[in-house]
Amino acid sequence: MWHAGRVTTSRRLVLLRHAKAEHPDGMPDHERPLALQGRRQCPGVGAALEQAGIAPDLVWCSSAVRTRQTWELVRASLAAEPRVEYRDEVYDAGMRSLLALLADAPDDVATLVVVGHEPTMSHLASTLAGPGSDEAALARVQVGVPTASWSLLEHTGPWGDLAPRAARLARLVTPG
Repeated sequence: MWHAGRVTTSRRLVLLRHAKAEHPDGMPDHERPLALQGRRQCPGVGAALEQAGIAPDLVWCSSAVRTRQTWELVRASLAAEPRVEYRDEVYDAGMRSLLALLADAPDDVATLVVVGHEPTMSHLASTLAGPGSDEAALARVQVGVPTASWSLLEHTGPWGDLAPRAARLARLVTPG
């Protein structure tokens, strides 16, 4: 994001776990759709993001059906119209590989949303959380998060400088 002729160094990372999904017998994991409960969770996620003033510049969404459906339903509640990339790497990513992927986020992106899966979403939030993090949020992400939960991490500096304990876990929002 450009401000007065420079690229901002303040970054916000939102890690969103997909909403509740179905578990049909014999269906490949990648193809699992959202359950009715998951479809009902998404508008609340979008409203909470909007209320928190989160206007993503870019969304990296796992290529799995349930994450794509989650993002499309969340997006309907947002005023922002971010660029969206559906990425196989997010579907397959563990914490370390997702952290490496974040290092390549474009410099002009101030707010990045990653729509992905457990345990990667909570493991990454826990790993990045450093000084000044919300203690209750950190305690929760350390044991995993429910579907349709999102964490907000704040970082000053380029995406490539994200490292363990280099961000502040500002909040965790779970479906209520």
